[in-house]
Amino acid sequence: MNILSSGGFMDFMSTQLVQFFQYTGFANVTVGHIIMILIGLFFIFLGIKKEFEPLLLVPIGFGMIVGNIPFYPGLKIGIYESGSVLNILYHGVQNGWYPPLIFLGIGAMTDFSALLSNPKLMLIGAAAQMGIFGAYMGAMLLGFNPAEAGAIGIIGGADGPTAIFLSSQLAPDLMGAIAVSAYSYMALVPVIQPPIMRLLTSDKERRIKMRPPRRVSKFEKVAFPIVGLILCAFIVPSGLPLLGMLFFGNLLKECGVTKRLSDVASNGIVNVCTLLIGITVGASTQATTFLTGKSVLIFALGAGSFIVATFSGVLFVKFFNLFLKEGNKINPLIGNSGVSAVPDAARVSNNVGLEYDKTNYLLQHAMGPNVAGVVGSAVAAGILLAYLH
Repeated sequence: MNILSSGGFMDFMSTQLVQFFQYTGFANVTVGHIIMILIGLFFIFLGIKKEFEPLLLVPIGFGMIVGNIPFYPGLKIGIYESGSVLNILYHGVQNGWYPPLIFLGIGAMTDFSALLSNPKLMLIGAAAQMGIFGAYMGAMLLGFNPAEAGAIGIIGGADGPTAIFLSSQLAPDLMGAIAVSAYSYMALVPVIQPPIMRLLTSDKERRIKMRPPRRVSKFEKVAFPIVGLILCAFIVPSGLPLLGMLFFGNLLKECGVTKRLSDVASNGIVNVCTLLIGITVGASTQATTFLTGKSVLIFALGAGSFIVATFSGVLFVKFFNLFLKEGNKINPLIGNSGVSAVPDAARVSNNVGLEYDKTNYLLQHAMGPNVAGVVGSAVAAGILLAYLH
């Protein structure tokens, strides 16, 4: 047929237009794509308008939109299509490359002085890890296999990088739901925790004033990451990728002679990895693979584990106070900070305390169990990895 004739030209154009339309998002969109795009917009709203962990929620929310733009299969643009740009970047999540680098940056930004000045605060960080094992048992009861249950349980530690690292090893198919759940609950710390803290404490307990932390020497600060690594890694060698980088970053910060390396770790490296994790984890919520019954259960278990962790931390402090003399008691409001959402959980402790006494600043004290929670979640991840891998 001669396409230069009017009829031939119209047939040619209509065929091309139909073919073009088949490649557009309009032709391939599903209800699931629309739902996930709306959720992505909601995450961006929470990050910008409410300022709930904007460094996490804005990249994740935008990634959700990117990952749920409908496309014709085979174009090598989707995150699950081998060889696509997003798929290559996602290798850092799937193979657990990004979380250790983020832990390097966290270590370079973290001051362990509050914990070193009052080592018993480490017990609060340990108590809050009950949320991890509570979620693990809950997942088992709901029919998840042991490896999947372990990966889901780590959400209770409120540590996104740890959740990504463990799920990449134990349950890669569930990684998107686990990572989004972990980061979501980290962002919602100021919403979820205060009602639980008020419920479990009396007015008198909320007004407890703790002794000022003692001054920590430079020797203690330098020795801590070295001794801490040796002790923790000998107990849980499987946690070495996270623990090693965490303590190495802290040594760079505290030794005083590697400022350039410390600055790179705490700024450039951690920022780049946070960006890559946010956009790729968000994009991994592609509706065709993400919107399943398992994802809903994971979000429910994540919420439960986070609540259990908060309950455990606060109740442990109340129990511990039974054995402490008057004047040495710990304010139970810092029990919530045993989860490793640094420093948001510690800020929540401080803000709730100030509601009842404008002179009672708990931030310094709350940072002790908060940083202990970071170590605790990494140790818990190592234990789960050793037993379930």
